[in-house]
Amino acid sequence: MTVKLKRVAIYVEEMKRALDFYSVLGLAIPDGADEAHHVDVEQEGIVFAFDMVESVKNVFEGWEDPVGYRTELAFQFSSNEALDDVYRQLTTLGYDGFLEPRDTPWGERYALIKDPDNNLISLVA
Repeated sequence: MTVKLKRVAIYVEEMKRALDFYSVLGLAIPDGADEAHHVDVEQEGIVFAFDMVESVKNVFEGWEDPVGYRTELAFQFSSNEALDDVYRQLTTLGYDGFLEPRDTPWGERYALIKDPDNNLISLVA
């Protein structure tokens, strides 16, 4: 048996708002995706999918709204400066910075920011 990770998906309340956030992180968002209920974005062999919560509720039986921070999505930057610049861009655009950029004991530059649906997104360099 062969198993391969097919995609990583997040559920969003407003597609345009989510796609605007992730485009700042460098994802190439397809034209016309703002009004879609499902969007796949492939980057270096990884498919990152966005699904509208209202659509997911129609498929999943017994949907319960998530509580707390349940996963980590980490975006790797080429330099500390690039990480700091994107963090600054996102907070200037009004996104909630959860942990300002800092150097960690394990040798990474690290920051956390909340996406529009309150998922914690790690920025690392």
